[in-house]
Amino acid sequence: MKVVKYFFEFISIISLFCIFKIIGLKNASNLGSIIGRSIGPLFRSKNIIKQNLKIGLGDIDTKTQSEIINSMWSNIGRTFAEYIFLKDFKFNKTNFDHIKINGTNYLDQIKKENEPVIFFSAHLANFELMAMELDKSGIKCAAIYRPLNNFFLNPLMEYLRMKYICPTQIPKGRIGMREIINRVRDGYSIALMVDQRVGEGPRVPFFNKPAHTTTIPAQLALKYSCKLVPIFIERKNNINFEMTIYEPYKIEKTGNNEEDIKNITMKINKIIEKMIIKNPKQWIWSHNRWK
Repeated sequence: MKVVKYFFEFISIISLFCIFKIIGLKNASNLGSIIGRSIGPLFRSKNIIKQNLKIGLGDIDTKTQSEIINSMWSNIGRTFAEYIFLKDFKFNKTNFDHIKINGTNYLDQIKKENEPVIFFSAHLANFELMAMELDKSGIKCAAIYRPLNNFFLNPLMEYLRMKYICPTQIPKGRIGMREIINRVRDGYSIALMVDQRVGEGPRVPFFNKPAHTTTIPAQLALKYSCKLVPIFIERKNNINFEMTIYEPYKIEKTGNNEEDIKNITMKINKIIEKMIIKNPKQWIWSHNRWK
């Protein structure tokens, strides 16, 4: 049954991508917004979203809650529609700069020092554009991604990511971890999202509630003395974005590796919390983060 389900999902998505390509980036993003708000709620539990909102933002009124949820689905739909236009974002095919970048001086510093760093962020706005901009700026970088369950669709998404986002893509998992280590040894910086639940990660406070969290940034920073670099991206007006590179920072080593990993990961979670609070309408609240 899964094969049939995945096949029809693949056909549906390819059909939508064709429609998006025909109507152009701006119209496609707007249509994606409508699709996201209309269809998104059918695939995710409303209760989980509301529970997550309460954990992250506390008691908010019904109107604010509805605005956040609707905007979240709108952003997800827009991001989905924009996949077919990654080439346009990469090579500025529309002759219009869709992304404003703050903190380019830090990117220049990273390139000058020529030492690997760990870029980390969350699934905000069109999160795929972050690794793309790092690659465009000349950063020698590898991006970590989660392969899709749909084995019909996954090769297409991997192709788009490698061709237009970042040529060096590393799948999550044990095999991927070995490749990450090899890449860091070869001088590559690593870019990854740290806001989603991982099956094998320890429970670390996230919005004051324990959540399984990746420790990859902490492990790499400790073992290879890599600096950590937070990145924040925000959708400003439909297909326009603002991306901020924050100052790279060194981690503190105490000699207690286990405790250091915990403390570094806790600090990372605190930084991600601030990003989400800054624009809660563009984070994916539908993910079962605290399961």
